[in-house]
Amino acid sequence: MTPAPSAQTRFEALGLTLPPAPKPIGAYKPFLQVGSHVYVSGHLPMLADGALLRGRVGGDLDADAGKAAARQVALTILATLLTNLDSLDRVGRVLKVLGVVSCTPDFEKHPHVINGCSELFAEIWGADHGVGVRSAIGVTSLPSGVPVEIEAMFELA
Repeated sequence: MTPAPSAQTRFEALGLTLPPAPKPIGAYKPFLQVGSHVYVSGHLPMLADGALLRGRVGGDLDADAGKAAARQVALTILATLLTNLDSLDRVGRVLKVLGVVSCTPDFEKHPHVINGCSELFAEIWGADHGVGVRSAIGVTSLPSGVPVEIEAMFELA
C-alpha cells in the first residue's frame, strides 16, 4: 500500500503561487509558536505582488469573490507558515480558524466565504487534519479596506 502524500507534497502538487509572508505593521507577531501549538495572527488577502485585495462582500464583491479572497488569505497564512517552519509537514493539524468578513449589513453567507480558506487547508492536510473548529463573522470594515481577515491556530506534528 502506498502511503498518502505528505502535506508539503500535496501543496506543491497544487502549483499555487504564494504571496510574500507579511511583516507586522503594528505591535504584534504574525507567527508565534508555544510548545506544540502555532498561532497565526490575522492575515489579509495579499496578492503575489504584495498588494492587498480590497472590497466589501455584498457590495463590491459577491459571495464567491469573497470566498476567493478567503482562499487568498489562506495562501498568505501558508506563506507565513513556510517562512517560519520550512515545511508544511511540520503542521500536524488545523485546530481553529477565525474568519472575519467585511460585508454589507444584509449579507448572511459568512461561512461560505470562509470556506475559501477551510477548503484549501483540507486540500493540503486532508479532511481529518485540515479542518478544525471555526467561526465566521461579519463586520462593517477591516484594515486597509480588505474583504476578509483570518487568524488560525495549528498543532505541530
